[in-house]
Amino acid sequence: MKLNIVPARTGFLWVKLGAQTFFRQPLGMAGLFFMFMATVSVLSVVPLVGTLAALALVPAATLGLMAATREAEQGRFPMPSTLVTAFRGGPSKTRSMLILGAMYAAGLMLVLGVSALFATDMSPVELPGGDVSPERVRDLLANPGLWVALVLYVPLLMAFWHAPALVHWHGVSPFKSLFFSLMACWANKGAMLLYSLGWMVVIMLAGMVMNLLAALLGGTAMLNLLIYPLVLLLAAMFHTSIWFTVRDSFLTSEDRAA
Repeated sequence: MKLNIVPARTGFLWVKLGAQTFFRQPLGMAGLFFMFMATVSVLSVVPLVGTLAALALVPAATLGLMAATREAEQGRFPMPSTLVTAFRGGPSKTRSMLILGAMYAAGLMLVLGVSALFATDMSPVELPGGDVSPERVRDLLANPGLWVALVLYVPLLMAFWHAPALVHWHGVSPFKSLFFSLMACWANKGAMLLYSLGWMVVIMLAGMVMNLLAALLGGTAMLNLLIYPLVLLLAAMFHTSIWFTVRDSFLTSEDRAA
């Protein structure tokens, strides 16, 4: 395995490939993502322990969605069992994935704990009818805890971005996978930045289309009806694109021979 440096414009290609692959198997990819979200929701009902368990499953679920993307890319329908790919590689890899999940849960809880120390106490300010007021938005953006959380979460996200794939498909230890993932994200920071910007554009365009449809079909009630499924579909599409960022950031011996 060797780090592969890609041009910055590859970030936009990852977004395109993610969307194209999602629409090859929309029911399969969306269904697997919904299964993951449903599992997280059920676990989160259990106080504290359930939340930690849900967070610990994120790396394994990310790997499962990567595996599903590989299936969809090759024209095959991703079966529900694909979602548990992380736990089908033998005891050693299962143990490594569980360790990685525990590290992710601990890291995220640490980020939230530190950011809470800087958070200001603000009460929600809403307009009649539940609409978000400009004052509430300004208070949210002025909250130091939000910015501290974002600053701390970015390196955490970079460390875990490639880690599940490195642990499962390349046999890298959990601790080393975090280092290699962080280095890969930094080495391809141009592509990762354009990848992030590309998804921001997709989300904004989807929001504009949704607002237009809501205005044509029934105003706020229709908007509230459309927003949740649209967000889930966009999230599923985004997770479909993650595999391509991993695939192009590393070269195996087979890739180099080709």
